[in-house]
Amino acid sequence: MAVNLDKEAYYRRIKRLYSNWKKGEDEFGKVDAIVVSVGVDEEIVYAKSTAIQTWLFGYELTDTIMVFCDTKIIFLASKKKVDFLKQVAMTKGNENANGVPPITLLTREKNESNKANFDKMIEAIRGSKEGKTVGIFSKDKFPGDYMKSWNDTITAEGLEKVDISAVVAYAMAVKEDGELSLMKKAAAITSEVYSKFFKERVMEIVDADEKVRHSKLAESVEKAIEEKKYLGGADPSTVEMCYPPIIQSGGNYSLKFSVVSDKNHMHFGAITCAMGIRYKSYCSNLVRTLMVDPPQEMQDNYNFLLQVEEELLKHLKHGVKISEAYNAVQEYVKKEKSDLVAKLTKNLGFAMGIEFREGSLVVNSKNQYKLKKGMVLSVSLGFADLVNKDGKKDEQKKYALFIGDTIQINEEDAATILTPVKKKIKNVGIFLKVRLSPVQQAEQPFDVFTVSFPFLLMETNPNEMTAEEKRRAHQKELANHLNEEAKRRLTERQGDQQIQKARKSNVSYKNVSQMPREKDIREMKIFIDKKYETVVMPVFGIATPFHIATIKNISMSVEGDYTYLRINFYVPGSSLGRQEGNIFPNPDATFVKEITYRASNLKTPGDPSVPSTNLQNAFRIIKEVQKRYKTREAEEKEKEGIVKQDSLVINLNRSNPKLKDLYIRPNIAQKRMQGSVEAHTNGFRFTSVRGDKVDILYNNIKHAIFQPCDGEMIIVLHFHLKNAIMFGKRRHTDVQFYTEVGEITTDLGKHQHMHDRDDLYAEQMEREMRHKLKSAFKNFIEKVETLTKEELEFEVPFRDLGFQGAPYRSTCLLQPTSGSLVNTTEWPPFVVTLDEVELVHFERVQFHLKNFDVVIVYKDYNKKVTMINAVPVNSLDPIKEWLNSCDIKYTEGVQSLNWTKIMKTIVDDPEGFFEQGGWSFLDPEGEGSGAEEDSESEMEDETFNPSADDEEEEQEEDSDEDYSSDTEDSSKIIFFYICTVRWRHCGPVARFPFNLKMLETK
Repeated sequence: MAVNLDKEAYYRRIKRLYSNWKKGEDEFGKVDAIVVSVGVDEEIVYAKSTAIQTWLFGYELTDTIMVFCDTKIIFLASKKKVDFLKQVAMTKGNENANGVPPITLLTREKNESNKANFDKMIEAIRGSKEGKTVGIFSKDKFPGDYMKSWNDTITAEGLEKVDISAVVAYAMAVKEDGELSLMKKAAAITSEVYSKFFKERVMEIVDADEKVRHSKLAESVEKAIEEKKYLGGADPSTVEMCYPPIIQSGGNYSLKFSVVSDKNHMHFGAITCAMGIRYKSYCSNLVRTLMVDPPQEMQDNYNFLLQVEEELLKHLKHGVKISEAYNAVQEYVKKEKSDLVAKLTKNLGFAMGIEFREGSLVVNSKNQYKLKKGMVLSVSLGFADLVNKDGKKDEQKKYALFIGDTIQINEEDAATILTPVKKKIKNVGIFLKVRLSPVQQAEQPFDVFTVSFPFLLMETNPNEMTAEEKRRAHQKELANHLNEEAKRRLTERQGDQQIQKARKSNVSYKNVSQMPREKDIREMKIFIDKKYETVVMPVFGIATPFHIATIKNISMSVEGDYTYLRINFYVPGSSLGRQEGNIFPNPDATFVKEITYRASNLKTPGDPSVPSTNLQNAFRIIKEVQKRYKTREAEEKEKEGIVKQDSLVINLNRSNPKLKDLYIRPNIAQKRMQGSVEAHTNGFRFTSVRGDKVDILYNNIKHAIFQPCDGEMIIVLHFHLKNAIMFGKRRHTDVQFYTEVGEITTDLGKHQHMHDRDDLYAEQMEREMRHKLKSAFKNFIEKVETLTKEELEFEVPFRDLGFQGAPYRSTCLLQPTSGSLVNTTEWPPFVVTLDEVELVHFERVQFHLKNFDVVIVYKDYNKKVTMINAVPVNSLDPIKEWLNSCDIKYTEGVQSLNWTKIMKTIVDDPEGFFEQGGWSFLDPEGEGSGAEEDSESEMEDETFNPSADDEEEEQEEDSDEDYSSDTEDSSKIIFFYICTVRWRHCGPVARFPFNLKMLETK
């Protein structure tokens, strides 16, 4: 066996076993030899025979017989196991080393009866002491001819059998430091799974008033241990459940660990949960009771149960008899609440280790064993068959309370709890409260575990605009400023006089009067004010603005029936980047570190959309505004004279982020070659197997795009550059590194005679390959972003917003990112920077056509427009919605236009073009008054003939104020947000809009 055996641990433990045997106490004094035989039975989870093997060797050895005699030890096993056991077998001349008898190894013969080997072991037993009795574990019975033949041999020899399970368990009960570390880790994992998964899941169930069966909830707990985020860094392969989680409610309670979760729906009363997790063969256990709106009597009984546990822990210490500790608890209950004595569980716990429950070391009135320092116990106590006087239904009238922890016995002090999960009433009581007002919410103490049900606003405002009307209004505002901004930009370029704009302050609003008065804000929804680059969020019932510069990062996740949006802010002590500095004025102000919002994924009848759509839209729009802000800030810093480095600075550190076995596009040579990408101080270097090198500097990257392999056959890192680089004898502005997936499936697919089993194997291999590739790429990206202090951020395409189109010769999936529209899986790639787009025009939009074309016009009129052909007509509305959320003007027409002539006309005479109305010729219905006159609009689309009648009045506001205050259409459910606000009393961020006190007084 290619595994190592801890020889020092073996010698320590076998010496302890022999030492206890030689003392001759209890059953040890009755046996002349000890026999441990282990067969094969997958249904046996816990057995003393396998436990002692794990204790001695660290592994279970099936079909192995061990005979411990007074002067020798004999192991009979297969050849591989014998090779493994040779690591502790004594060589000649080392007999009785460390006080341990020498080991004789016998190799099991597969095709024979092993009579010769059995005779040798029987001879050794006869020669040990009196040779009449053998110690065995009577409850361990393994099936199979091999085990039956050995047991028959012992019986035929007339050897007397004595059960030594209890004395061996007592010898193994005191844990070494290494064992205690494993049990502490197991207890910590159990606590994490309970706190971060089970408790949160119950809160969601109660919040949403779901009907979930106990058995289904128990299954979800078992699946949770497969996720690394709950394991505290432990390897999932070393973690397993000690027993299926036991969840009970609704009057049906059995406070034992031998029961299973039934299929009844969870009742919102007293909910008991017992779970135990095993880490590297060592067990732990945790029991808790959650209570939904508990009456006062239930709370009083629960608080008393906590006092009973504290009393038990005081008596569980070194040298105390187990029965004495139990009796002390019984007397305490009789004295304080005698009516609950009959309700108390018969046993208060048991010893634990490699086996979950040690039956000979149970905390009851009969156990005379003394506790020893280093023992680990699972204490579990509760009150059963309690009556709820306020209960009206059968499932409400009867309840039980059950708590338990994994504890460690100390020498003088009370036992140490290894599962420090809070269990006071304020931590396990779920009190249902309806949110009435921000003032009442502010008065609610935050240490109570509460669930709030927001009101559903079902009233309809007759004056409220529909989504289409809001979109048209926003487009009208964009059109009003489009010509003015374009005219100003062209004038600056022609005059060669670049006006130096004063750097915009990062204060959102200088006073309260500038706050928007939108309906979303009044309804406590998240509102993105693009005009002032501000996100207005509800904080404790108060609409609070945060400038986009205060937001460090955002993340969105879907867990069960809810979508979570988490927003992290810059606070003192967090990294702001090299250019931002780390100084905050007004150090006495209050900071918000993070806020998490939650919305349901379930659509309520009568609502136009799923509530979580609001969070998804907010996530996307915040990303876009954040990207735009960072891009503008970077451009301003470049204008201030920041010098870009031209050569790559090599970092000789071997721990640089690196990806191997990648291909590069475009190819360096005629054939594609593999290589590796390594991140250095100021850029990437790709080195091919032939030795070719390609350097990409961070400050030359306009877009860094990560295209996962979800739904694709390749996984890609794509870099769209500001300035072209030269390699392969050509200039390139797009460089990507990729690797292919699914090769195994492709190869198997070539053979027509393959069986279904091979196809399933290929699919499994492909899934594993995809998972490994995604993990490797994401790890690389995270390290790069850390290395560059988030100055280089990778964009991930929003696949849900993607649409089919043909920017080149073939149709591909075009996907938006936070700052671009891309397709990176096909070559040549397609990348359009949204900040460079002037407007988007849809051509050939007619009812009888299945497809239309998209024309992208850039702010640089000298740049050729981009055409995307053959876009399905069912993608028109989603594209409009996306462009509208990006503040990009769009128009549509029924015919194709000659864009070469149009752009030449504009460039030759920009003043004349804008005097005749500018871009309004594309949108004759911009005022929204002639929507029904389709024939007239079609006539105007046929030729480029801008009319002076269409000229719109120019406005004097600055272009920075051209953002609409309208947001996307959202459902009428108020966001239910979880208060995970962390306060830092160390000064306001320089970009803070204003102090929270100002909003309070408002």
